[in-house]
Amino acid sequence: MMCDARLFAPQIAAFSGARSVMVGYLGGQSSVEALAEAALQDAPPRFALAGLSMGGIVAMAIVARAPERVTRLALMDTNASAERDEIAARRLPQIAAVESGALRAVMRDEMKPNYLAEGPNQGAILDTCMAMADALGAEVFVRQSRALMSRPDARAGLQSVTVPTLVLCGAEDSLCPLHRHETIRDLVPGSELQVIAGAGHLPTLEQPDRTTRALAGWLAR
Repeated sequence: MMCDARLFAPQIAAFSGARSVMVGYLGGQSSVEALAEAALQDAPPRFALAGLSMGGIVAMAIVARAPERVTRLALMDTNASAERDEIAARRLPQIAAVESGALRAVMRDEMKPNYLAEGPNQGAILDTCMAMADALGAEVFVRQSRALMSRPDARAGLQSVTVPTLVLCGAEDSLCPLHRHETIRDLVPGSELQVIAGAGHLPTLEQPDRTTRALAGWLAR
């Protein structure tokens, strides 16, 4: 949520010399199903698919919608369940605040502090998160919030995934903790779970080398 290609900058640098790398835009629709359809319209006929957090939620909708187009799947720091009512209710005052011009305050006070593990690069990564949010703007925040509030439960569909699947999370992810990823691993036949030490919700930036190695192994499977 509220991230652009900068979320994957280390992985883009590592992989784009030998592969075509595309980063989907998740700001144009107000439902997960519509975001999945938009991503499919822009994607090549067959592709490896990786998604983090909200991107993982959309990735699960993509593979459910067009399994024949996905060659392998990576789900990172995400949640396969529908949104709980109490979490959805918390989004309503955030939406109202952002619509009144308080995007930076909501990101600074309610969202950014929950993202990262303690570490020497925490400040710089949080600055990157704020820059991404500023670039995307309030309308994207509102659309993404509404999409998350109404997202479908993806757990049943994961049992039908047949492609090589990596489930990855930061060991200190408080937003999408380990047990959620253990559930995904248990649902997807033959999937692999990797836990990245020293990372919270954004291991692509917090522990880029470890995350890139995990993704490289997944792409080689």
